[in-house]
Amino acid sequence: MRPVGELAGALARGEIGSLELVEDSLARIRELDPKLHVFLHVDEAGAREAADRSDARRARGETLGPLDGIPYALKDNIVARGLPSTCASRILEGFVSPYDATLVTRLRDAGAVLVGKVNLDEFAMGSSNEHSAFGLTRNPHETSHVPGGSSGGSCAAVASGMVPLAFGSETGGSVRLPASFCGVVGLKPSYGRVSRYGLVAFGSSLDQIGPVARTVQGVADALSIVAGLDPRDATTATAPVPRYETGDDSLLGKRVGVIRELLGEGVDPEVGECVRRAANECEKLGARLVDVSLPHAKYGVAVYYVVSSAEASSNLARFDGARYGYRAPGVRDLEELYTESRSQGFGDEVKRRIMIGTFALSSGYYDAYYGRAMHARALIRDDFARAFEAADVLLSPVSPTPSFRIGDRMEDPLAMYLTDAMTIPANLAGVPALSLPAGATSSGLPIGVQLQAPYLREDVLLEVAGSLEGALGWGPLPALVAEGAA
Repeated sequence: MRPVGELAGALARGEIGSLELVEDSLARIRELDPKLHVFLHVDEAGAREAADRSDARRARGETLGPLDGIPYALKDNIVARGLPSTCASRILEGFVSPYDATLVTRLRDAGAVLVGKVNLDEFAMGSSNEHSAFGLTRNPHETSHVPGGSSGGSCAAVASGMVPLAFGSETGGSVRLPASFCGVVGLKPSYGRVSRYGLVAFGSSLDQIGPVARTVQGVADALSIVAGLDPRDATTATAPVPRYETGDDSLLGKRVGVIRELLGEGVDPEVGECVRRAANECEKLGARLVDVSLPHAKYGVAVYYVVSSAEASSNLARFDGARYGYRAPGVRDLEELYTESRSQGFGDEVKRRIMIGTFALSSGYYDAYYGRAMHARALIRDDFARAFEAADVLLSPVSPTPSFRIGDRMEDPLAMYLTDAMTIPANLAGVPALSLPAGATSSGLPIGVQLQAPYLREDVLLEVAGSLEGALGWGPLPALVAEGAA
């Protein structure tokens, strides 16, 4: 399926209709989803009805904007009225949301067409999409490899051409990492730029919803519509939302900071080569490369897994079998109801993080773990502030490695956690960051590079990414499914 901008232009010119796009999307899902397992729920009737309304508006000479009639997919930890919202967990199996997330409301108002809900690591806790209670999602470019997580379903849906646009969520890299692994563009906006109302909470001081598309312009168009103040989310930023654009000359005179700590030991040679090529292209476009340092980034993984797990321990306490979701059968009292419902309903990774978080918040350990982690988080935030005094944007790898084979890291949680070592700092600091397709390994696996900008400067981030996208000449990888060891 073509990029968002091309489809919007074709719709505007009357060359295609929204219903035709939806039927193409549904046909692609029927063809590829048995191999990839991307969708947890497909809303065929709802998508066709929304597409019919969009086509009727255009027939009257009306339109609601650039996303009117465009199909999209939604990560299944973002609620939509009348549709299942499972967070890929048994504890929410069968739960149907009675309301829309603010994101969904804004997309409905813009005429975008929701096709369905896509897979993720359970409660967004994972880096490979192997922690879903309903089965893993596979990488569209090699089905023996992971798509990345936790928004692996969102990125695989776009990479495979099932939809031109999808939305995921980020707590420590969960949009950018799978975007890199799947060869698409994934954006984590600044903390508070997009409302979290209707996003099932994991780490409330870290979570953010972000768009995934085949081009930078696609995520820019999406962000222009979904960003902005929301009275239902007190953490949303009050700053006005500009019309986000991408520009051909946006790198001229810009200072691009290359993060020295993120190009050293442990970085796959082919990943490092992609970042160096991107840096060279920035110079050719008139940018000045500067060497910057994030000296406390090395503590990011440790800080993140204390802070996010502590917040998860609190946020997931509501899933107790008493109010909604899974309820263990045959229990004798309230304590057994809580214990059995949570033991049976949560998967191993979710239990692991709840236990880490509960321990970190427990009496006698709060200052030693959570308190020290919050202090280190402040140091990381200060590192970014100093880096952005020297540079307008920062350039680095998204991940130390390309996509890895399914099962390779499931028995080693620490190795899995280190997959996010290069994305976590941006979440801890709250700054916007983006994964841009920049190359591929010798075996054809996608590689992305990461761009980061100061807080609420998505305009700069997207302009620079748009310029670099054209210079790299890479573009979206073909929407093919390689027949690996499925």
